[in-house]
This record gives sequence, C-alpha cells and structure tokens, in this order.
Amino acid sequence: MALEIERRFLVKGDEWKTIAKHPQHLRQGYLVISIEGWTVRVRILEGEKAWLTLKSPAKGIAKYEFEYLIPLNDAESLWQQAPYKLTKTRYELNLNGKEWIVDCFKGQNAPLVIAEVELTSVDEKVEKPHWCNQEVTSNQALSNAALAETPLSDLSIENRLAINLN
Repeated sequence: MALEIERRFLVKGDEWKTIAKHPQHLRQGYLVISIEGWTVRVRILEGEKAWLTLKSPAKGIAKYEFEYLIPLNDAESLWQQAPYKLTKTRYELNLNGKEWIVDCFKGQNAPLVIAEVELTSVDEKVEKPHWCNQEVTSNQALSNAALAETPLSDLSIENRLAINLN
C-alpha cells in the first residue's frame, strides 16, 4: 500500500518565489468526500495530464494514497461531475535535499498559500524554512478536500481569524 506522509505550513510573504520552479496550474475535483476520511479526486494539470486519486486515513499524519494517470477526456468529464472543486497554482522547490511544494489557492480560497513537504516516515525531522508560519498538517479545515467543499471565503469570521495568513 502506498503511504503519503506530509507536513503542511501556512506561508508568509513571497521570498520562497526566488527558488521556485515554473508554475503549474491545477484543477482538482472531488467526487467523494466521506466523514470517514475517504476522498476520490480528479486532478488536471494545465489541460495536459490528469490523475484519479483515492486517499484514506492511515495512522497519525499518514494517509493511504493511490494515484492513477487517466485519459484527459475522462478527467474533464469527471471534473464536470465533481460536486466540489478548487483551483491552485503549484510551485516546486528543492530545499535542503527535500522536495517542497507551495500551493497558491485561487478563487474562493485566495489568498491562501500552503507549503508542504513529503516525508519518508512520521518521525522524520523537518527543517522548516523561515517563510513557513503556522503548521496546519492536522487542521482538517485546510485540507484540499475540505477547501473544495467549504472554501476559505465561506468560513465564519472566527474561523478565518484563527488562521494567520500573514
């Protein structure tokens, strides 16, 4: 079984852009978001490639993840059927030998910017860049699936204030 282990952080400022690779424009449509934590997602990269991804909780911050390249026409049809959607621009960065990504959310989730790094184990130490702010790994309201279902702009004022975006 494929495990995804990652830590996620809110990003402050734009200093990270000096080491970012070219932007990738992503659309993600969620076909299933269950209360048990299962998600079924279609991801389309710039209208060129597409994947179908199934995720479910494992232990702690780990998730089971199964991802399959699918035909673009199928992905576009699934995107049209998806009840929950989000768009974002993704940047890849290499920091201290680790691959990081920074997602800049669009539409109703703007101006949210989240950095994440994939780990090989839940105990792996992370050298957090200074432009990373509050850790949001366990904040389910800021998962991509939750943001597709309830965008940042739909959160209560109290919940938005609890998220330090600067």
